[in-house]
Amino acid sequence: MKIKILSRELVKPSSPTPLALKDFKLSFIDERIPHFFIPLILYYTYNESSGIKPSEMDTWLKASMAEALTDFYPLAGRMKGQTLVDCNDEGVYFLVSVVDGMLQELIEYPKNEVLDNLIPYKSHGSTLITNEQLAVQVNMFQCGGIAIGFCLSHRIADGSSLWTFIKAWAAKAAGQRKVVSPVFNCASLLPARGTPDFRPNPKCAPVLPSVERLVTKRFYFPASFVGELKNRVIKSSSIMQPSRVEVVFAMIWKCWMVAKGLDKDALSATCVPVNLRGKDVILDENSFGNLFQMATTLASGETDWIVLVEKLRKTINKFDNNYITRLLAKDGFEIHKKNFTQMRDLISQDIVKVLKCSPWCNFPLYEVDFGWGKPSWVTSAGFASKDTILMFNSKDSRGVEAWVVMADHEMGKLEQEIELKVYYL
Repeated sequence: MKIKILSRELVKPSSPTPLALKDFKLSFIDERIPHFFIPLILYYTYNESSGIKPSEMDTWLKASMAEALTDFYPLAGRMKGQTLVDCNDEGVYFLVSVVDGMLQELIEYPKNEVLDNLIPYKSHGSTLITNEQLAVQVNMFQCGGIAIGFCLSHRIADGSSLWTFIKAWAAKAAGQRKVVSPVFNCASLLPARGTPDFRPNPKCAPVLPSVERLVTKRFYFPASFVGELKNRVIKSSSIMQPSRVEVVFAMIWKCWMVAKGLDKDALSATCVPVNLRGKDVILDENSFGNLFQMATTLASGETDWIVLVEKLRKTINKFDNNYITRLLAKDGFEIHKKNFTQMRDLISQDIVKVLKCSPWCNFPLYEVDFGWGKPSWVTSAGFASKDTILMFNSKDSRGVEAWVVMADHEMGKLEQEIELKVYYL
């Protein structure tokens, strides 16, 4: 499929940001995250009954985005130093393209090189050299369908914040009266330290991309398979309600160890971001920024995958109300620093193989309606971070799609694993 860019522009908030809100302060979690992007793509088939012509969709989306940006004004600003965003209304990078092909064809036979061209930045997770905090690309297909590609700077916010913005934007576009508003309380709760000598970890994938040839493969786990995994965990462990992410991730982790050639004495680790919203009344579900900690779990050798589920659950459960209370206390920065240092040190040690996971399953992305129906599909794009899994709900919200990034010579071994081979698409 050929993709041709028709226009590039900056979309500014429909109303100027008040002078009192010009300086948006970052939190101490924000300031230690490199400026690399979070890619996401929503796909919509054409709905004639919506009354919106395909040729009008980009104009419709642009106007409603400008309205949404009046509330999410930091997204239209620019970084000013290490801990501040100048909310100067310069705008969000907005591209419109036409795709020489049919949307359904892409959904049925997706190709990574095509998906990578549906997002504004093609650096696949690498550190951004742009100034925009958010970029959006509206891709229009011959059939009238569209794909909306997002690139959000992780320096300013996380996936939950992107989800909150998308909800608000869609509500504006659909003409809904009830529109979610962001809560800007992270900087006051977790004030930035302004550490002048801070530098991103040089071995962090966005800073130093892998020299190996990386490939991304999609694995589909239907609801029936996920249900069977859950039942096996319930019968063989003390966990009564395992989540889809836990069982699928543990299964992939086990197969990943085999594909990496790890023996029974080899150490491996996983790093999973844990959303802190909703775990404490102060941390509102619409709090804007980076509000997460990394759950780092260690395992030795090819451990039974059910044991891996138990290890994951035990690690994730550490981030409870007591942990958040300590994070919000005076020495909270030291607690956060220790959390991220643990992950950094593991990645820096070549003797420990680390598998990273970015789960999107808790965000109801398939409910996002801009006025012409719900998405037909939700995916990421290319992500140049070796040994990474991105997990999404299947459209029925019961199964799981896992996008795995590995070195090319190892991916073949992963595909051969019995547990995954049947479900590889």
